[in-house]
Amino acid sequence: MKFLSKLGSVQKLVIPIVGIGALIVFATMFMYEVTQATVEISHDGETQTVKTHSSDVAELFEEVGIEVGAHDKLSNRMNDPIQNDMEINIQTATHVIITIDDKEHEFYTTADTIEELFQEEGISFTDRDIVSHDLSQPIEEDLVFVATTADEMTIDDGGEEVTIWSTGESVDDLLANNDITLNEHDRVLLGNEEDGEAPISIVRVDKKVKEVEKSIPYKEEEQSDDSLEKGQTKVISEGKEGKLVEKHEITLENGKESDRSVIEEKVLEDSEARIVAIGTKEPEVVTLAESKPKEKSSSKPKEEPKEETKSSEPSGGKTFTMTATAYTASCNGCSGITATGIDLNANPNMKVIAVDPSVIPLGTKVWVEGYGEAIAGDTGGSITGNRIDIHVPSSSEAHNFGFQTVTVKILD
Repeated sequence: MKFLSKLGSVQKLVIPIVGIGALIVFATMFMYEVTQATVEISHDGETQTVKTHSSDVAELFEEVGIEVGAHDKLSNRMNDPIQNDMEINIQTATHVIITIDDKEHEFYTTADTIEELFQEEGISFTDRDIVSHDLSQPIEEDLVFVATTADEMTIDDGGEEVTIWSTGESVDDLLANNDITLNEHDRVLLGNEEDGEAPISIVRVDKKVKEVEKSIPYKEEEQSDDSLEKGQTKVISEGKEGKLVEKHEITLENGKESDRSVIEEKVLEDSEARIVAIGTKEPEVVTLAESKPKEKSSSKPKEEPKEETKSSEPSGGKTFTMTATAYTASCNGCSGITATGIDLNANPNMKVIAVDPSVIPLGTKVWVEGYGEAIAGDTGGSITGNRIDIHVPSSSEAHNFGFQTVTVKILD
């Protein structure tokens, strides 16, 4: 009975001790929970709430397994002490490569869009620049952005200086991007800027058709007349010029005439020949004795009349037999400037002939029977094959020349 009595006493003693231990554990756990700080961590928009006994931010990140990069954006310093209801915001930096005009730049940014990054870095572009991405596009890891900026340049457009913008594109794209349109016959020339030339010159070419009325010289025909003594002449018909219309195609470059060619010819009125009667009647012979007393002889010999010399035909060179007409620089519709650039208005006595260049090349020195040495310096719409047109100082000389068959010899 004494044993049972002692056992009962021990049991009574153990129960209070166990209760005290449980109380201590509970109290300890309660104090642990009560003393923890509540911290809200936002990482790239994702939020978590943690309870911690960490002393500072660095210890907290280690506790929850968060690594912060050197370029990441953190709302607190790593050595800031932990406080209850603390909010910590982390933005992870994104790696971006930006190439501008072949020069590469590397960035780590927490910006949300490309435009926001450029605002932070002081980078801007114009509407003329070429960029690889829309600036409102979100930034992604290892984004590669490429831009080519436009350069200002001055070109010659039809003789006028025009400022345009270039991003290194082809000439066709460059003109299209700057709203410059080329017409069918326009030409584009590339210049050397080091020599002071415009990098690009546009020759504005325009073609026009113009009708030019010209006269047709009349021929002169001779008729024998035995009612007239030899040496006497008589005009039977004065002759009349004809009329023709030439259709000229005129090429203008930057507003100035650069070329002219006859594309069509139409005769409006034929010419009428000038007919001259040439006397063939032999004069009556009258002796000196019958007409007057014999003159005393003179010791001084009688001078024979000098014969009029003509241009002698040179030797050598290719020879042609050609039909020749004449023209003057002052004819209706004529500019006075030959196909090779000779100003006949300033040189009215210069000997120039119009030729078919396929027969006699322009610039060739020639000899023309009855005309002398001349230069093949002009062309004409009706001058084809073995036909030439010789230049004379006046319209009257051109009319009197008419149509003649002449020998033409190449001198060089």
